[in-house]
Amino acid sequence: MDVVELLPRLRLLRFPVGQAYLWRDGDELTLIDAGPPGSAAAVAMACGGLRRIVLTHFHEDHVGGAGEVAAGCGAEVLAHHLDAPVVRGELPEPPPVLQDWERPLHAQAVRRLPRVPWPRPAKVSELCDGDVLDFGGGAHVVHVPGHTDGSIALHLPRHRVLFTGDAVAAAPVDGTLMLGVFNLDRARAVRSFHRLAGLDSDTACFGHGDPVIGHAATALRRSADRYPLSP
Repeated sequence: MDVVELLPRLRLLRFPVGQAYLWRDGDELTLIDAGPPGSAAAVAMACGGLRRIVLTHFHEDHVGGAGEVAAGCGAEVLAHHLDAPVVRGELPEPPPVLQDWERPLHAQAVRRLPRVPWPRPAKVSELCDGDVLDFGGGAHVVHVPGHTDGSIALHLPRHRVLFTGDAVAAAPVDGTLMLGVFNLDRARAVRSFHRLAGLDSDTACFGHGDPVIGHAATALRRSADRYPLSP
């Protein structure tokens, strides 16, 4: 795992598959996503003083470390109420509806995930659109369905920071912003992209690909315009 400072309060935790983010308020830390299975030990070393883990959605590369990290430090785990039963292991994970060009990418991503058992969080607090969490001067929960039914973003208006989860991604080759892949409902995902593009953000952090530091809202609007809304 690589740790990269993005802003004085913000760190990027980069894994072989996907990434998570660490926000600091004084001595208190909030982890946005928790990495894939097998990442808990490395995450725990970077997260002394962790109070909460906010999961943007239920996919394994985002929640695989959550149960072990939470058990080790007592951090609260939070997820949208539609994804929380999957995170807890109460419901099976619905498969994505893949476009033809996504199939080889999805197979490659699955092969890269560690094949190790991972404990589910014992308790997951449930979130709704519009909830405000007590970090970053007030972190607003934004429901962005499409990638999963309960996908969320987090918007910190005071700091103009946006965590999109997998609703948006940055292409690995040139950093071009794009709709996240492997969605349950592409039309809803496009609407969610447009919603995020309308938020006031200067920094945007994605589940995959390099963050945008500076003028993020402009970059998001330009990219969202490439995806027309369905009637």
